[in-house]
Amino acid sequence: MHLVNTMAYVGQQPWHGLGNQLSPKQPIEVWAKQAGMDWAIESADVRFVSGNAGTNLGSIHAFPEQKVLYRSDTKSPLSVVSSRYQVVQPKQILEFYRDLTEVGGFELETAGVLKDGKKLWALARTGQSVSLKGKDTVNGYLLLATACDGSLATTAQFTSVRVVCNNTLQIALGESAGAVKVPHRSQFDAQAVKRQLGIAISSWDGFMARMKALADCKVNDAAAETFLRRVLTYQAGGTSSETATNERAIKATHALYAGQGMGSTLASASGTAWGLVNSITEFIDHQRRARSEDHRRDAAWFGAGATIKQRAWEEAMKLIA
Repeated sequence: MHLVNTMAYVGQQPWHGLGNQLSPKQPIEVWAKQAGMDWAIESADVRFVSGNAGTNLGSIHAFPEQKVLYRSDTKSPLSVVSSRYQVVQPKQILEFYRDLTEVGGFELETAGVLKDGKKLWALARTGQSVSLKGKDTVNGYLLLATACDGSLATTAQFTSVRVVCNNTLQIALGESAGAVKVPHRSQFDAQAVKRQLGIAISSWDGFMARMKALADCKVNDAAAETFLRRVLTYQAGGTSSETATNERAIKATHALYAGQGMGSTLASASGTAWGLVNSITEFIDHQRRARSEDHRRDAAWFGAGATIKQRAWEEAMKLIA
């Protein structure tokens, strides 16, 4: 089953082959309609029926301090949250990009709804780009996502996408992680988030310099093996099956690194630290076991996969230190 219930995109068809294709530079209103984001999250008090349902209806009680969130269009429930929970509406996610696309040179590329509306996201190209040796192009993006089921704070983060393989990597820059997270107990203030991200926009240069250094950093087989083991050894319960899974992951990423990965034979990636990072990102984004493509993308952007990619980046930084 696909979790991407609705989605719109510009340019190439996205990772799962679903979605409504738009021509470039469409207004936000068109995006809202085509991405299935033209509805609102509404809330109501939580009520429940007590008593023996078999004989009579019982009595109706309130559950104070809680509210149920539901979709305005289908009335389908999304989640039960605390009454203090601050909702971020689907339109607010797209609206966030209005000034960025109209005057900032950004361009919306994909937007959509996961899990029946429990998760919402939009991804825009920033216009920043780098070409590493061997025509290995990496573009800068800004991802904004939120969830109304408690699984994700509203998160704005800079992401890079390597064109040859569509691998994604969060732009991590020293202390500032290139991300701003707004918990749902706070009001989402789009302009404040953009001001905070202002620092990170200029830090693409730092990220670019690090990517170039990784592409110039040759690694021998032993160092490559050590790198993959460090990144793919999880804090598990120590069961033998867990170790076996790691071995499978190590074998798969090693094969990607050694020439099977998309773009792994480019001058920038062959036998380099950049190639190692991309063997991990390709494994996480395209090959790691998942119930569906959408579960995989969810993990690669927000979950366990994102954590592994972060660890790969940190280990790679040690190679060029």
